[in-house]
Amino acid sequence: MPEIVISGTGLYTPPDSISNEELVSAYNDYVAHYNVQHAGAISAGKTTALQPSSEEFIEKASGIKSRYVINKSGILDPNRLAPLLPERPNKAQSIQCEIAVAAAREAMQQAGKRAQDIGAVIVAASNMQRPYPAIAVEIQDALGINGFGFDMNVACSSATFGIQNARDAVFAGSAGAVLILNPEICSGHLNFRDRDSHFIFGDVCTALVVESVETAKARELFAIEDCRLQTVFSNNIRNNFGFLNRGDESGVGAPDKLFIQEGRKVFKEVCPAVAEQILDQLSARDLPPSSLRRLWLHQANLNMNQLIARRVLGRPASDEDAPIILDEYANTSSAGSIIAFHKHRGDLTSGDRGVLCSFGAGYSIGSIVLRKV
Repeated sequence: MPEIVISGTGLYTPPDSISNEELVSAYNDYVAHYNVQHAGAISAGKTTALQPSSEEFIEKASGIKSRYVINKSGILDPNRLAPLLPERPNKAQSIQCEIAVAAAREAMQQAGKRAQDIGAVIVAASNMQRPYPAIAVEIQDALGINGFGFDMNVACSSATFGIQNARDAVFAGSAGAVLILNPEICSGHLNFRDRDSHFIFGDVCTALVVESVETAKARELFAIEDCRLQTVFSNNIRNNFGFLNRGDESGVGAPDKLFIQEGRKVFKEVCPAVAEQILDQLSARDLPPSSLRRLWLHQANLNMNQLIARRVLGRPASDEDAPIILDEYANTSSAGSIIAFHKHRGDLTSGDRGVLCSFGAGYSIGSIVLRKV
């Protein structure tokens, strides 16, 4: 059976970036206005005063210094604190389609693939703009690709779960090459009025081409040696927005219709589970952790990544061992580990191995052993 490889990657980075300083300034303006507006209730003990944020708090808690976003002005407006993204007519490309096409073109160019070479399109992301028609089918049409396309959502693990699906499709012969896209517009589901999470996410789109080594033309190929997926139900990361919300008007606009999490519980429960999965996966393949050249980890939190890398490698990880891009991009959900792979693989040589890993809501964990061909 021929090896299945990743033959190209692509990255779309929005032109607008927001620094911690800018984000904190807008949030603190909102806090000051809120506390003045509710001064009576606060003094009476009926309402709790909001606490300001700070650049130092954000960087210490997450390692994030900035983030890219599709719209900056709406997020930094203290009276809005949400992206300003006007609806587009049905005949126009959706935002997710637009950014995915940009990332797709780079991945296809790297892989040396034309539209007629792609047999399937998978859009794997934490949120879709609409239920149907599928964003993947819209992108398929925009790129002139025949075959089929579908959307899938496993939150922050969508990309790794998508790679498993793509690998299976190529193995089964249902597609000669598969284009995976991760258009993550995370600013759309982030509560910018929540001090504990208003800094977490950024927007981006990544792309991958997966195919058989027998059809691959790219100079740089990474064999998918093993995929391991795991899901365990947890409410500690949740978003309750959905089409049934209209059935109970009392919940409209409630905080749980945006991203919510129990951060300490997530850290405590997810980190050991991720490290254990990677170590078990390596052991099953008789690969010692010392054989890994790289860990391309999900870019959610610097402290999480450092702990997971240390448990896997048995020592503190260097920037070369486990590169970090979240300081610039923030948490981009499923796209984070793909950005790290896209930017930090060129120095590997033939035979070098690494693990591409994601983890997030579900809980979901996806880990993929890659070898440079």
